Amino acid sequence: MTAALSGKIALVAGGTRGAGRGIAVELGAAGATVYVTGRTTRAAQSEYGRPETIEETAEMVTAAGGEGIAVRVDHTVPEEVEALVARIRREQGRLDILVNDIWGGEHLTEWNKPVWEHSLDKGLHMLRLAIDTHLITAHFALALMIEHPGGLLVELTDGTAEYNATHYRLCPYYDLVKTGVIRMAWAHAKDLAPHGATAVALTPGWMRSEIMLDIFGVTEETWRDATAAQPHFVISETPRFTGRAVAALAADPDRARWSGQSLSSGGLAKVYGFDDIDGSRPDCWRYMDEVMEAGKPADASGYR
Repeated sequence: MTAALSGKIALVAGGTRGAGRGIAVELGAAGATVYVTGRTTRAAQSEYGRPETIEETAEMVTAAGGEGIAVRVDHTVPEEVEALVARIRREQGRLDILVNDIWGGEHLTEWNKPVWEHSLDKGLHMLRLAIDTHLITAHFALALMIEHPGGLLVELTDGTAEYNATHYRLCPYYDLVKTGVIRMAWAHAKDLAPHGATAVALTPGWMRSEIMLDIFGVTEETWRDATAAQPHFVISETPRFTGRAVAALAADPDRARWSGQSLSSGGLAKVYGFDDIDGSRPDCWRYMDEVMEAGKPADASGYR
């Protein structure tokens, strides 16, 4: 995949940490110039209160072989997104890849609460952070992307369309966000097709994000220790695995075959033949259905 995306311009909206960071780094490893946006910088934190910054991600992109450009943007503010896209137009003259990974709902979700018990303020704020931001970003960025054929939009979500259709995602707001983004990708695919552009929804598996590792009190090097508390964590994957899925899609000249579809990191790994950074190839959503949801003991044999 080295230099497969040389000359391509990407925007990873929500690239401070997690999947966004993994995607930005892998796009950089493939030679792309990557604009990385988020609200946490070395000068100021967002409401997350997390240490990861957009500058760190941009530096990782450059170290991987691409060019990382950090831009502080609040994607709930249309004027800031409009200014971002104007900057990309001014500096690059094009946009080839848009990754919508804006989220921000970890501290807002109240699991296993019906709508009448869940905080209304937190729920509506979650929708603002995870739905409105994607639409605001698409409004400005896709107008630039369609000026050249071959563009790719990736909408990040949690769960495949098939899985989410039969599984309640434990709170009405989270359920709406993660299914809504899938439908959003499908709708954008209809609008983008006449312009020679592709839109997909993509889900990671059980991702070893910075936040998830902290929850289990482990690091990437010691992550298997977490299986003592949650044996099914054995199927987890790094954010770079999803990054490799996006890089493979972006480098595929026949990527339009996927347009409008709901895809997963594990599913695309089978098609494109990439592995996670540890050499494994986790197939999380098949595991969730066949092992975890079936009430079987944790056993990733045949799923990694």
